[in-house]
Amino acid sequence: MLKKRLIVLTSVNVAGGPSKVINPQHLEKNGNLQAPSIKTKKIMHSMSKRILLPILTAISAVLYSAASSAGTPVDFTSQDWQVVCDNTRTCRLAGYQSDGNSDLPVSLLLVRRAGANATVDGQVKLGGAKESSAKALMQLGNRHRISLFINDKDYGETRPFSGAAGYAELTSAQVTALLEALPKSSKIELVIRNTRWRLSDKGASAVMLKADEAQGRVGTASAFVRTDGASKSNGSVLSPKPIPSIRMVMPNPKPTSSTKKKFVMRPSQLSELMKGTVKDVNNDCPSLADKSAWRISRLNSKQLLVQHNCWMGAYNVGTGAWVMNDTKPYEPKLVTTDATDYDKGQITALQKGRGIGDCLSKTEWLWTGKDFEKSHESTTGLCRMIEAGGAWQMPSYVTDVKLSR
Repeated sequence: MLKKRLIVLTSVNVAGGPSKVINPQHLEKNGNLQAPSIKTKKIMHSMSKRILLPILTAISAVLYSAASSAGTPVDFTSQDWQVVCDNTRTCRLAGYQSDGNSDLPVSLLLVRRAGANATVDGQVKLGGAKESSAKALMQLGNRHRISLFINDKDYGETRPFSGAAGYAELTSAQVTALLEALPKSSKIELVIRNTRWRLSDKGASAVMLKADEAQGRVGTASAFVRTDGASKSNGSVLSPKPIPSIRMVMPNPKPTSSTKKKFVMRPSQLSELMKGTVKDVNNDCPSLADKSAWRISRLNSKQLLVQHNCWMGAYNVGTGAWVMNDTKPYEPKLVTTDATDYDKGQITALQKGRGIGDCLSKTEWLWTGKDFEKSHESTTGLCRMIEAGGAWQMPSYVTDVKLSR
């Protein structure tokens, strides 16, 4: 519980370093038994749109032209499959065991870049969260590989399981067989000795069609979902988009001759100042006016990073982060109300999809000398008990970060 502060005036020495924000996993004691707050429900609803979208949404989505979504990041889920395409048009498709079958959790990742001649890479990860699967995974080693069976036909062993990476790579022949089987009704199993992990094909065709649309492949020979009499050549497939560059500037917390005095402003004044930057304060930052401390860090000789608790849920927290001038006009600018950490010019928002933390979403912003600019956004896939922290890195936004000295 937050302690009441007895002073009326907030005085912070902005010459010092930034203050840390507690990571959400350190706050949870028994998140599964605690009722979610309004903010938590909002996050869960947002992630559930990726997790629980029905197949009808997939069918209607493909009616849009490829041109309308070209270059726009895609995050789409149908039943047991999800596709995330980033801003360079690289698409990552992840499938899992059937929802509700968590005894032997499994996930398959297919990665295809944009461009007419792009190949498809495949990886498989077996979950060990349950005793039944953990016992089978103990058999993994240099001598034991994972075998792929499709409709009871053996398609051979994957490449050796990498303990460091946590997954095994599929052979090109296995990827080809999977691409043929997934759009149909197929029995797909990953096998170690007598243990079989069953991969669901439900939702795969809708997700593959969405990836085809994002890369301009619908109706071409390189499409995941082939159509009879495809007339388009692969020359019409969209090319990769360049990775945006960000030049990060390290903050300068040292005061100049004009900023040696402390920045002083009443908490109520700060709350009122920041209130106008939040579109829906009651939902996005209900704790803006509470008695928790404001944290202020200097970014340069004129600008400050100002942070304050915004919300707390059953297993997530969110801190507001603003950039403002240290003198009038203050001109505060909101970066996010979902921050969980700040360190040396980088703001991070890391949120769980559910209390056990088997799926996460992450966004990062970097200081560029004048503003914080988004540098990364990703999900770890669906919440399917593959492993703590999520199964894969599936970015929807990537950048090439260069550091200014």
